[in-house]
Amino acid sequence: MNASTVCAASSLEMSWHKINWAECHRQVRRLQARIVKATQEGRWNKVKALQWLLTHSWSGKVIAVKRVTENQGKKTPGVDKVTWSTPKAKFQAVWSLRRRGYQPLPLRRVFIPKSNGKLRPLGIPTMKDRAMQALHLFALEPVSETQADNNSYGFRPERSTADARVQCFIALLCT
Repeated sequence: MNASTVCAASSLEMSWHKINWAECHRQVRRLQARIVKATQEGRWNKVKALQWLLTHSWSGKVIAVKRVTENQGKKTPGVDKVTWSTPKAKFQAVWSLRRRGYQPLPLRRVFIPKSNGKLRPLGIPTMKDRAMQALHLFALEPVSETQADNNSYGFRPERSTADARVQCFIALLCT
């Protein structure tokens, strides 16, 4: 297998644009599915091992950096004034996502205006902190979604107000 198939960075000539994103997403989803299965079985040591594997995997790190660099806040720097706008910077960011010696930096404080004329404080984390949060979200979300209430719809992935409305209709219809 070549490097682009397995999402492994074996050479320096590998380009950010040559990464097989579908394969990386597949590997992360596969690990998340294994975490869900282990959670359902109550095998918490297995869950912990799979979470470690996901947070240390190349695919997880690459997708975390991609998620941070391709959202609306990609041009907003944190307190360190660094943005990852070039492919080289993105690759260096992937290599820098390590737990050993990691210390989050303080938030950059910005005040945004509210409709009543007052200012609301907003904390902006650094790009590295955002990527670390995204990486750990990949590992924690399968457990929280497995353990969460089936009829909870607020701030959950793949859930919408339409789903809540359908559940209310079913509950009211059956009573």
